[in-house]
Amino acid sequence: LTPKIISFSFPFPIYTKISLTMSSHKPPDQPSSSSNSGHHKPQPQVISRYESQKSRDWNTFLQYLKTLNPPVTTSRFEHTHVLSFLNYLDQFGKTKVHNQACVFFGQPDPPSPCTCPLKQAWGSLDALIGRLRAAYEEHGGGSSVSNPFGNGTIRIHLREVRESQAKARGIPYRKKRKRKKTRNDVVVKKDISKSSSHNHNR
Repeated sequence: LTPKIISFSFPFPIYTKISLTMSSHKPPDQPSSSSNSGHHKPQPQVISRYESQKSRDWNTFLQYLKTLNPPVTTSRFEHTHVLSFLNYLDQFGKTKVHNQACVFFGQPDPPSPCTCPLKQAWGSLDALIGRLRAAYEEHGGGSSVSNPFGNGTIRIHLREVRESQAKARGIPYRKKRKRKKTRNDVVVKKDISKSSSHNHNR
């Protein structure tokens, strides 16, 4: 009996399936340490709280100018628009300012609520003007002399707001003073200098 030769035909070579199986288990190529050493991802720049608030204040002021009739551009606004903007912000204030006719006028802690309006606190307005004054110069507004936010009328308005709110709320404004050097501070400094020179001589 002569053996019969049986042939098998595959639709694709056997090594194709084997190679695919092996490649699927092949771990991904790891970049070498030498290639990573020269490429560092840039760290995202962290914006400070002051810069973020200044940007929001500036955008809010620009939106306010657009709501005026007629709208005012940034190159045309004056200190009068700044004053109207400060008055406009009073509707969003959270500080109770008593009227002179109110029975709680001048009382720091009234025993019951009243119908006096809420306004922006003087400190908030003063800080706001400082940020807007800086933002105006950063956006090409020119020198500080021609800055509408630094106009003398604005400073007078802020001073009047400070004084009126202090009287209405019964909280006098006191400017922080720098602490004067005492005699003990001078003695301590002398002792430190003597001890340092003594150690040096050793």
